[in-house]
Amino acid sequence: MFVPRSRYLLCLSLCLPLAPALACGPNFPLRLLADRPATLAELPEGSFQFEVSRLGQGIAGLKPATDVSLAPGWGDDDSEYVKQRLQAEQDGLNQAQRALVTQLRTLEDARQAQQQGASLPAEINLYTAGAVAFRAGDSGLAAEYFRQVLALPAEQRRLRSTWAAYSLGRALVALSEEASELDEQGRQATLQAAREAFAQSRQLSADGFSDPLELGIASLGEEARILKNLGQWNQAIDLYAAQSRLGSSIGYSSLKQVAGELGALPDEQLLEQIKGPSVSRLLTAALITHLGWSLGEKPAAEQRMIKLLTQGTVGSFDNADRLAALNYQNGDFVTTRQLLEHAGDGGLAWWLRAKIALRDGDKVAAAAAYAKASEAFPRDESWGLRDDYEGNYETVRPGCRVEGESALLALDRGDYLQAFELLYRSGDIYWQDAATVAERVLTLDELKHFVDTQVPAPPPTPKQEDAYYETLPVAAQLRELLGRRLLREGRYEEGWGYFDSPERQAIAKAYGEYRRTAESAWLPTRRAEAYYQAGTLARASGMEILGYEMGPDYHSLWGSYSLDIPSVQAGPFINAEEVQRQQATTAEPDVRYHYRYVAGELGNRAADFLPHTSQAYAAVLCKAARWTRGSDAEIDYYQRYVENGPFVEWAGNFGMNCEEPDFGSANKRYLTQWLDASREALQPHKVALYSAAGVILLGAAGLFWTRRRRLS
Repeated sequence: MFVPRSRYLLCLSLCLPLAPALACGPNFPLRLLADRPATLAELPEGSFQFEVSRLGQGIAGLKPATDVSLAPGWGDDDSEYVKQRLQAEQDGLNQAQRALVTQLRTLEDARQAQQQGASLPAEINLYTAGAVAFRAGDSGLAAEYFRQVLALPAEQRRLRSTWAAYSLGRALVALSEEASELDEQGRQATLQAAREAFAQSRQLSADGFSDPLELGIASLGEEARILKNLGQWNQAIDLYAAQSRLGSSIGYSSLKQVAGELGALPDEQLLEQIKGPSVSRLLTAALITHLGWSLGEKPAAEQRMIKLLTQGTVGSFDNADRLAALNYQNGDFVTTRQLLEHAGDGGLAWWLRAKIALRDGDKVAAAAAYAKASEAFPRDESWGLRDDYEGNYETVRPGCRVEGESALLALDRGDYLQAFELLYRSGDIYWQDAATVAERVLTLDELKHFVDTQVPAPPPTPKQEDAYYETLPVAAQLRELLGRRLLREGRYEEGWGYFDSPERQAIAKAYGEYRRTAESAWLPTRRAEAYYQAGTLARASGMEILGYEMGPDYHSLWGSYSLDIPSVQAGPFINAEEVQRQQATTAEPDVRYHYRYVAGELGNRAADFLPHTSQAYAAVLCKAARWTRGSDAEIDYYQRYVENGPFVEWAGNFGMNCEEPDFGSANKRYLTQWLDASREALQPHKVALYSAAGVILLGAAGLFWTRRRRLS
């Protein structure tokens, strides 16, 4: 085995920006296998967006929000909202009408705007006058104009009905805040009328009246604000949730804000509000997703809300699974157990039961609970992207995460193939974990059988010329992982067909053919050339055809980064047999870019079959040194050349400027080297050899003379 020298590694670490240490590199995918006890104990934080999608109800007839649902900027003529509104006002009008509406919008007097716009259709004229009044601060007059629009026959107000109802609601809200003559009863009546106007705008939008600004969706937030200000938090949350469910970012951000405002209420008021299901669900959603928490800290305000939530929902178990999850995350396992008794058969409840079973040491019960959780979670349920406290990212799809945790138990009990299947089903989410099991835990035949029976070759991935890194489908990645493993283990004929592209298949096939020729060719120089060519391919395309998906080469990270993964040792959820399997599949040598050392050794083997006096002998050792720059192997190859090789002009920069080996001349050199060696060996015995030759000649002459006399 060749071990890189530390001084060379230090130089490399300073010179290669694409190989940073884990601490200063980019974020990497979360690995469930990294710390198995921690993985099984942890319940990932949820997604606030997903949790609030479970709140509220859909609104019949309203279409989902699009990009036109911008946040309003009422006082800013340069805001995106105002620009958008000005553009929408032009729709359905001819050129002269557009110019007139634009001019009327600049007026300060609504009645003047109505008079000058008399040539416009009635709905446009009245609505524009109302908009001028509203901007001038005359909310009462604005409301009258908007009511007049809505009083027109339906066929005469197709363009401005939704606008008028929405704007009427806003004008009435402003009137309730501005009119000093209103008593409390009058104020309440005005706000109720505003709510009715907002509800009317939604109905008009659903009925197909023009709503280019999606005011029907916006009305949900406007009505919700009225209810929140009146202290009717549960109803307000329902409307904000409905707005958010329709895809409105305003509804989503409003729910976050409401959660914060609720948390600021005194204990007595908050306890009273928590009795309502929507408040309880919203606060639980905020806390279960660690809204406002940082790096594992749990501020006192959040601890207070957890306590109040648990206290305020006693006897109400419609949200028990979420409350159980919240208490589990908070480390209150007693309360978690109590809530799980009433949490039903949802995926989250069974997931928590599996974790509690593991805390009790009951792996059998945990495995059964994980299986039920996997069945209960919808496959498309996603909690979005999260970062853990070490900066690793994870796309949390609870169904996949549950199966990934089940895989850890399968590894623990020695069911390695099932563990791999569970991890592989996650696609690219836990690909690094699946690759570790496929590459290091499964036997080669176990992996090959799985791929051959369950992973058909996908169509080749088109090469993207502008892509910096190549990304293949997970099925193609697994097949290539198998192909590289087959080549590493000498099963060349089987390996090349698993690579994705014809180009890579050709390289893998050529590598295998060179390796077979190197072992079977009759001529030594032919074997040497095959070893050398195999080494050339191993060095040039080693990551693609020989690299480990994980350590030490990290093909999964395109070889640009490495992870600080310690050697696996027996311990919690790691049995001795798995350790043995991983040790048996350790790279040789177990160093980063191990295929470079494979290439160097192939070059070194080529030298075994070449005359020491040949240029090819020096060249293949020079190439081997070049392929292993910065390692002890480089020195070994250079020393071998110095001790045995011929003088070549380029040896002064050995390992850098190498000539291509001339195998043809080396083949001829075999005969000349044998003759030269024989002549050199006989030189010290020259006199004796000459004497012996003379005796032999005299004897032969005497024998010839004797035979001639007998014949005559």
